Amino acid sequence: MKLTIVLYPGEDGFVVAECPAIPGCVSQGKTEGEAIANIKEAIEGCIEVRKKYGWPLFEKTLEIEVAV
Repeated sequence: MKLTIVLYPGEDGFVVAECPAIPGCVSQGKTEGEAIANIKEAIEGCIEVRKKYGWPLFEKTLEIEVAV
């Protein structure tokens, strides 16, 4: 399965990774590669917890086009 993640700089110099389709699913790493590896692990954990409690696995996310 493919999920969108967002990477952005954290205040402490780390790279923050977030999965918008899973509210609260956030991780970080010293590098982009580490942040990506860590968010993959976080996504797996979040999905496991959501399954356990019967919560929807993902929230609805959409892509829209805007003029820039």
